[in-house]
Amino acid sequence: MHNFFLNQNTVLPNCIRYASAVLCLFFFLLVTRANAQTVLTISGEVTKPLTLQVADLKAMPHTSVTGKDRDGKEHQYSGIPLVDLLKLAGATLGGELRGENLVKYAVVKAIDGYEVLFALPEIDPEYATRTILLADSVDGSPLPQGVGPYRVVVPGEKKPARWIREVKSIEIRFAK
Repeated sequence: MHNFFLNQNTVLPNCIRYASAVLCLFFFLLVTRANAQTVLTISGEVTKPLTLQVADLKAMPHTSVTGKDRDGKEHQYSGIPLVDLLKLAGATLGGELRGENLVKYAVVKAIDGYEVLFALPEIDPEYATRTILLADSVDGSPLPQGVGPYRVVVPGEKKPARWIREVKSIEIRFAK
């Protein structure tokens, strides 16, 4: 009988320690995911790598675009034109986007590891007619959990596969 109680007394504290460790890890991951969602980084082949907070992005001029989401319905998205963010970071755009610079591209990454690619000329208004947007709201409301706080919206694409959700970073690279 004495051995049973001895084992029970050592097992219970071990269970409590294990449960505490699991809870701490869960909260750490939850906070890390929340922080990853509120910060946007722009890096790579830029002159001014950026780390932008929610307040920084909210303070920037916003524009609106209309586009059909996977549900087939048109929605009004508001956010910052991707080109404006790239200009702020010093990406090669406008008159400098010629010659070898035409093989530069942007890789947009989500917190879940999903990535999409855009050639810089398709983002630049000197080459393209559409505005690719880093949206932070849809139909007048903030983007819902699991979609926002930032989402790339590409009006006019037949499939919204590049409408990447939960954007965390943009990296400019050379295709060479």
